[in-house]
Formats: sequence, C-alpha cells, structure tokens
Amino acid sequence: MIQFLRIQNLALMTETSLDLGPGFTVVTGETGAGKSVLLGALSMLAGNRVDKTIIRQGEEGCEVEAALFFPNSEKVDTFLEDNGLPPCEENVLLLRRSISRTKMGKVFINGKLCTLSLFSMLGKFWIDFHGPGEPQKLFDWQNQLELLDSYAGAAMDVAVYQELYSEWKSLLRQKEEIQNKSQLSDNELEYYQSQMEQIDVVDIISEAAIEALESDFSVANQAAETAQLLQQLEEGLNGDDGMISKLGKLVMTARQISEIDKRTVELTERLNQVIIELDDINAEFFLIRRKSDFNEVEAAAFQDRMNQWLEVKRKFGPTVKHVMENRERLSLRIEMQADIEGTLAKLEKVIERNEAELEKEGARLRAKREEAATNLARETAVLLELLGFKKARFDVIVYAEDAFREHGNSRCEYVFSANPGQEPLPLNKIVSSGEIARVMLALKTILAKLDDTPVLVFDEVDANVGGEIGSVVGDRLSELSGSHQIFCVTHLPQVAAKGNQHFLVDKIQTDNDTRVSIEPIHLDETGRLGELARMLGSRRSKVAQTHAKELLGAV
Repeated sequence: MIQFLRIQNLALMTETSLDLGPGFTVVTGETGAGKSVLLGALSMLAGNRVDKTIIRQGEEGCEVEAALFFPNSEKVDTFLEDNGLPPCEENVLLLRRSISRTKMGKVFINGKLCTLSLFSMLGKFWIDFHGPGEPQKLFDWQNQLELLDSYAGAAMDVAVYQELYSEWKSLLRQKEEIQNKSQLSDNELEYYQSQMEQIDVVDIISEAAIEALESDFSVANQAAETAQLLQQLEEGLNGDDGMISKLGKLVMTARQISEIDKRTVELTERLNQVIIELDDINAEFFLIRRKSDFNEVEAAAFQDRMNQWLEVKRKFGPTVKHVMENRERLSLRIEMQADIEGTLAKLEKVIERNEAELEKEGARLRAKREEAATNLARETAVLLELLGFKKARFDVIVYAEDAFREHGNSRCEYVFSANPGQEPLPLNKIVSSGEIARVMLALKTILAKLDDTPVLVFDEVDANVGGEIGSVVGDRLSELSGSHQIFCVTHLPQVAAKGNQHFLVDKIQTDNDTRVSIEPIHLDETGRLGELARMLGSRRSKVAQTHAKELLGAV
C-alpha cells in the first residue's frame, strides 16, 4: 500500500505531503476543485505517459514521489533484481518521477535512475485504475471474455491452449509452404545441403555448449595476459620477497614473543593460519594458471570454431534456437525433394494430433468458462439487486465457435434486462448510462476480489447512481478495502461517509493566483461533517448536518 505521497507543482498544486493508511480512502471536493490532481499523481507513479501541460504554470517542472509497503515484496523484488534495480528495503518500495518543460523527464526506483518503460511495467504490480470510461469496455466481446477468464481463474488454461494454437498455425504455414513450392534444382539442392553442413560443422549440441565455447574462447583469447597477471600474483604471494615469505619471518618473531608472553600464543597461531590460507590460495591460483596455459594449436582451434559459430549466427539467427529452427527448415526442404507427398502425409499426421489436443484443451477451457459464467451471472445478479434492480436479469452466455481461434473455440456474451417481461439484450444495446454503469460496478466489485493488485483507484465509479444505491456502492468499496488499499474520488456523501480516510480537495483563488490544497479531514469531525453536509446540499442546512451525522454514525 501507499504509505507516503508527495506532490510538487502538479497542475494547480504547489506542494503537499500526505501520510496514507490502509483501507478505504475517499477524496471529495467541489466540482472543478482539482480532485484530478491526486489521480494525476498516481497515474505518474504508475508509469503512464503524461503531457507537460500538467506542470504548474510558471514552474520549470513537477515531481511526485511515494513510499509503498508490501507485506511480502518477493514478487516485486524478483522483478527489480531481474532488471538490475535495487530490491526493497524492509519491504518498502521508493518511487520518484519528475517532468521538466525543457529537459528529459526522470524516473527513479529505490533511488536508481531507470527507464519509463520499466517504471510502467512495475506499475502493473501495484496499482489498477477504474474510471468513468470503464463501462465502454463492456461493449467489446474480447474484454467480456477476458473478465470471464479472470473470474474463472483460467489464465493457465488459456496459456496452454494458445501455445497449442500457435504451434497449429505454424504447422499450417509449413503445409502451405510445402504445397506452394516446386521441386529443387540440382544447384538449389546443393546450396541447401551446403547451408546445413555449415551449421553442422559447428556441432551445436545445446545452448550450454555454445555458452561454454564462447567462455573458452574468451579465456583462450586473453590467455597470455591472464598468465602474466597470474604469474605476478604468484610472485607477490610466494616469491622471494612475497607475502608468504614476509609473514613467515613475522611468525618466527611472534613465536619468540609468545615464549615470553603466553597471552600472545593464540595470536601467533592465528598469524600462522594466515600463512596456511595464503598457501592454499597460491596453490589454487597456480592450478588456474596451469589450466589457462593454452598452446598456439589450441588457441587457433578455439578461434576457428568461434569464427564458424559467428558466421552461422550471422546468417541463421542470433540464438541457438533460431539457428536450429533454420536448420530444421533446410532439412525439411531437402527431405521434400525426395518425397513431397510423403512429407505432406507426415505433416498431416502431426497436424491431426495437434488438432486433437487443441480440441481437447478448447473443450476443457469452454467447460471452465461455462461453469464460471453461471457463477458470475448469479453473483452479479445478487449485487445488481442491491444496486436497485429488483427484477433484473443478467446472464453470461458461452457458446462454441465453428473454428479454432486464438482465444479458444468458444466465446461469450453478456446480456442484461433491467425490467421483467423484457428479453435480455447485449450490453451495447442498453441505452441507459446509469444501468450500464451499475452493471460495470457490480462486475468490477466482484472481480476486484480476485485481483492481487494491492492498490485500486476508482474515479467517480459511482457516477449515475445516488440515494440508497450510493450507500450500497460505498459498502461494496468498503468491503474491498479489507484486501486492498482503495482510493475513490466521489461526489456521493453516502460513499464518502464510508471512508477510513477522507481527503478534501479545495481550490484557493486570489487576485493573482490559483492553487489547490489536499487536506485530511477524517480526524476533524466538524470539518468532515461540514463536507458531507455540503455534498448533501448545504453546510448551513441543519437537515444536511443531521443527515451527515446519520451517515457517519451508520458506518
């Protein structure tokens, strides 16, 4: 979760520092007060691209920094270490990003400068945004299917299917390639064979074998320099005037002292152990020098084989995998020369086996989707009833497709009817923005429970709802805050009253300046009641004040 946030010169904000806690944080303020400043700061920290117009007028740049705490930072640390970045200290991640009008922007992770792309990739580990445009995503069948697979926990099933699908498409391309090619001429056949021989002469057994070749070549290439340095080291350790000789004299002196003063016996023994250790080190360096002693014939052999590998890599691909894939294509093309029909028959059998596996995995994925569709529809319907739809119908229909697709051989469609007697329609046929917003809210609330992203940001997700429904929205978001840190920008007092923390955004204007402030009011009962009363209609209204107290008292 975000523990600390500092914002400087962002939009109308001059500077503020916020101490944040777990649970449900609400952000309120007058329309146009600048609540988007906080969202902009979080968006910057998530690694999203931003325009320089966000810099406060009259300032050279803006900056945002935060401290995030993870109960277990192992996943984040793995990402950081894989990308050469410092790991978290005591599970705390430090982020800082600055934007300049005239210079390149800078991003820092745990104090180390890095690229914006890495910063953005890290953002996916800890924050997710749910904004006003989210309902439009529900109109796209691919997003609907993605939501269903997320609910079903089918990520592994989809990955297995897609790997088979990719292999199947590759086989089909090979088949088409074979069918479209004619017999090779003698010159073409000779050329293909020479290409294979050029690869085979390198004797590529595995990635590890090539890595060993490159390592041996590097050692052999610098053998003379290494031997000279090792010899210098050996002379420094064991030469006539080396450390071992000098320490030997010191040990003799120490022994004379220990005969006089028994307190130095142990110290003398420790000094003697240093000599023994140096002897061992010297012996191991000597063995390394022996093994590094390449003769001219061996060095030339390494050079020749390395040159062969570099030429093969240049012509057939940057990695062993690419080279061997190209060799396989050459081999297949030569085999085709002898028997194109036989080659096609073999390939057909491979394709048939692949399609059988694809059908099996597709059926498994479809069954998982169908089970999840029933459960998701039922859970969504219950939540929609709480959101004011007493007789609504919501269904997720999964149906088989007539061909293999990248997403599987099944897809889904979400249908909804707000009133009894009306047939459920696809979501893109729903006219009411309020209805679609509540359907999206119900789905997001359900799916967020499955999301392990620790920070969730809801930007006016309660738009187009109000009254008692607003209270239900607040309850659902509050419930989510048990497992996530929730930020919600809201205009509904029923939602704002549910927050563990409440921040008020205020726009301050003078004749010459305009600035925005963000202040915590959750510890100021009078201030919070006043803000809730304003959201209910008027700070001066006794009825609004009474209602505000009731809202806070009901939490």
